[in-house]
Amino acid sequence: MPEYARLKGIIAAVPTPLREDFQVDQDRLIEFCAFLLGPGGCDGINLLGTTGEATSLSTDERLAIMRRVANSDLPLSQIMVGTGAAAFSDAVTLSRSAMELGFAGALLLPPFYYKGIDSEGVATFVADVIRRVSSNGFRLYLYNFPQNTGLSYDVEVIDRLRQIFPSCLLGLKDSSGVLDNSATIARTFRDLDVFPSAEASLSRADELGFAGIISATANITGQFAQKAWNERGRDARAALDHAVALRTAISQFPLVASVKAAVAIRTGQPLWRTTMPPLTALSNKQYAALETALRGCGEPGAA
Repeated sequence: MPEYARLKGIIAAVPTPLREDFQVDQDRLIEFCAFLLGPGGCDGINLLGTTGEATSLSTDERLAIMRRVANSDLPLSQIMVGTGAAAFSDAVTLSRSAMELGFAGALLLPPFYYKGIDSEGVATFVADVIRRVSSNGFRLYLYNFPQNTGLSYDVEVIDRLRQIFPSCLLGLKDSSGVLDNSATIARTFRDLDVFPSAEASLSRADELGFAGIISATANITGQFAQKAWNERGRDARAALDHAVALRTAISQFPLVASVKAAVAIRTGQPLWRTTMPPLTALSNKQYAALETALRGCGEPGAA
């Protein structure tokens, strides 16, 4: 396994571009990821997460995307890939492939269909995934999104896993939206890389010990979020305000569809609006309202 520096900074949860027949446009995905890691201002990519509609794709479709990215010129040292699945064997297959293909890490949701699973059950699920993949060289990030999964990676779960697998658990993406939760995890596990999901958290990243953000809206805010992450003083505060304003504009509509619409506006490629069922694209009225809001934030759209 290659040795990579740990992911830090601004990581975009990249959307998955689709054709009209709902087939993944892999070439467009590669092109957009290259933009994000260059002029888009991002330090990393979260491939096949919630914004990437991964749980609406089959395991074969996800593996095909992973292989295509791994065989591209994109730097895998800057790409983590979502491997969560309701089926245990699918989570193992995806996680093992993430490791074998050389991605910087696997981002694992808890098992998200059955509710009422206690901390021991959640920890056991993750531990069994690790055992079947490999506890040697496997780079794992936990994906905490209780609004969608009905389960949490809480302090008890993390502590259990750290005691058993101290070397392979690198970090956590916290999409709970509760900054105090992110801060508690970062404070309790100081060698764990904690990534909240919103740009506003960057204003307290140093204070609370965050490793950066993993954000859906970083697909649009990346350049400004990067300035806020790397710099200090008035210019950084202005950049953060700009990033937060863009996120607010995008978040007025369902987030995945809105991010894809924002990318369509920026690139001038209308097919970016296409979402995988059961999600639906923004209506023409919503799209126009989003375009107006983004223009109000100074977003120029396609050149």
